[in-house]
Amino acid sequence: MPMRRDRFDLMHGTLLFVCIAGLSVVLLTEWPRPAAAVAQGGERALERELQSQARATLLQRLYGPVEELRQQGKTANALLKLDELERTYPGEAHGLMLKGEILAGMGALEPAAASFAAGVRRNGDYIDEKFPLSRRAAVSRLVADGLPVIIEGTRRNPESRDLGLALKNLRYLQSRLAGGCE
Repeated sequence: MPMRRDRFDLMHGTLLFVCIAGLSVVLLTEWPRPAAAVAQGGERALERELQSQARATLLQRLYGPVEELRQQGKTANALLKLDELERTYPGEAHGLMLKGEILAGMGALEPAAASFAAGVRRNGDYIDEKFPLSRRAAVSRLVADGLPVIIEGTRRNPESRDLGLALKNLRYLQSRLAGGCE
């Protein structure tokens, strides 16, 4: 006597067919080999490293004259050269970081904090010690030296927008130095 098939049998048969078809697709599809995947990952890492080095070399070449002027003590000329480079390469974080260093060296805490903060917001790598163009030490010095001065200034003049903005920038830099993110 033949067996009678009901809905239960049809449902399980269909499910079994779908499982076998899915397993066949997985087994017959050629997935990337682990060695190939590792090789691709290594190539990407090498490519990123080469891009980083090329960028660092280009920035050192572009901003080299600014560094020379700064070392010669011609800070006003260095700032003018930075303004010229800012017009040519708008939004470049390296110029902002150099400007922050020059301004901090001149004792202009508020604009230095603004420049450093803008540079770090554009490229957070400048806080990383391993970055070839790292400015972590300069930012750390500005935060350590400037924060007490700005805090005292805001206590004496709590309505000053400039001091409030400088305090906000210094707190942002302090947070980034501590490992915080945007």
